[in-house]
Amino acid sequence: MKRLIATIALAAGVLTVLLAGAVTSAHATPGTVTAAYIKPTNGITRANALRMAREYLSSEAFSLKGLIHQLKFEGFSKSDATYGASHSGANWMKQAVRMAKDYLRSEPFSRSGMIHQLEFEGFTHAQAVHGARGAGL
Repeated sequence: MKRLIATIALAAGVLTVLLAGAVTSAHATPGTVTAAYIKPTNGITRANALRMAREYLSSEAFSLKGLIHQLKFEGFSKSDATYGASHSGANWMKQAVRMAKDYLRSEPFSRSGMIHQLEFEGFTHAQAVHGARGAGL
């Protein structure tokens, strides 16, 4: 029983420390903290953004910018979306090749047209050139 009480007290102390840093001075009023003004901690949301980024990459090709945009569309903050996409382990050059091949399965492209399309999708020029070349253009 004493161990349970000590664990609860420790958890309450940690939560207090986390919540104290989560309220901005602009929103805090002396003696009151409401849930509307508490910023969520980034640990869980960042882990979820990373997990979702990896799930997206397992089924389709994305550029870094495109994946960040998709994660933001899913409701993640810009910070969490950027973290998830950046830490997903993706090789963006390989993603560019994958996307170029996917495009070529459905419609014809010239080399310059593919490079333009890949850049539009958020790949850098170097990644787009590599993608077009890797797809045989």
